[in-house]
Amino acid sequence: MSNFETSAAIDETDQHLLRLLQTDARMSITELAERVNLSATPCARRVKRLEDNGIITGYHAQTDAQKLGYPLAVFIAVSMDRHTAERFEQFEQKVQSFDEVVSCSIVTGRTEDYLIKVRVRDMAHYEEFLLHRLNRIEGVAQVHTSFELREVFSRSIVST
Repeated sequence: MSNFETSAAIDETDQHLLRLLQTDARMSITELAERVNLSATPCARRVKRLEDNGIITGYHAQTDAQKLGYPLAVFIAVSMDRHTAERFEQFEQKVQSFDEVVSCSIVTGRTEDYLIKVRVRDMAHYEEFLLHRLNRIEGVAQVHTSFELREVFSRSIVST
């Protein structure tokens, strides 16, 4: 099934369920059902269908990086020396193993190949991460760093 077909199957009630779960994933089926004006069984079926179709991909606890001691957010644009599937696969596996990396994307429209977001305790932690781990991944040719001053907002997509 294509993405278009999947999104076409999502109605207003599904969208409302998704918004509610993104706000509070621990909300009970009973409370969800009340908030979307359904009984519990049809509500549970809808949530299950959204999970089965891969629209809901999981549930997690959102944490405060600052309170956990990781106040510094860093965006690192990475250029690779060669553009081969093997080189990219090796980089992706290695960077995914670093706890500091919170996201990694292949990008276009820039000279760099990847954009990763990293959370660190301070500049010394960032320096250790950059010099002793990221730059030692085979194939990393160049990095460009930008520091996040303040995250304005972050959210997941809910269809309109």
